[in-house]
Amino acid sequence: MDWNPAYTWLVLALLLSLGELTSGAMVLLALGIAAALTAAVTALGLTLPWQLLSMAIFTGVLLPLCIMVIRPRFSPRGVAYGTTGTGVEKGNHYTTLRRDFDDATGIKVNGDFYRLRDLDTGEIEFPNGTTVVFRRFEGTTALVTLYQPADIAPQEDNSQRKEP
Repeated sequence: MDWNPAYTWLVLALLLSLGELTSGAMVLLALGIAAALTAAVTALGLTLPWQLLSMAIFTGVLLPLCIMVIRPRFSPRGVAYGTTGTGVEKGNHYTTLRRDFDDATGIKVNGDFYRLRDLDTGEIEFPNGTTVVFRRFEGTTALVTLYQPADIAPQEDNSQRKEP
């Protein structure tokens, strides 16, 4: 079996497509498909400049297609990746969870577990299912406050007893 330049493009296509398994951004998949199509063009007997031109054209068409059409189908709705810690979560209500392996108390923000600490008391342990309000991150710790519903005013001294 003689080595053909089309085989080189096919090996490149395979490596790029396998590399996509590690990233999930669909960029390497688009490049892998473009390399496979370039292998088909190479099999027709075109020279290297035409092969590179066809690779550029296939990439220019497939890359935006994969990023704008295919990638959103693999991402859950409502999750804005890369925004955690920028302040967009401030004021959101979360329910505390207990992590299985170390029984740590935390909340899940965009699918990631963060240990938490009460901003007022410094408490790090909460009962499972406690509603908290996210305030900010300090390192990888979520600083929260306990949720106070609007219809329940903070407890005040309403006793009828008069002090002398």
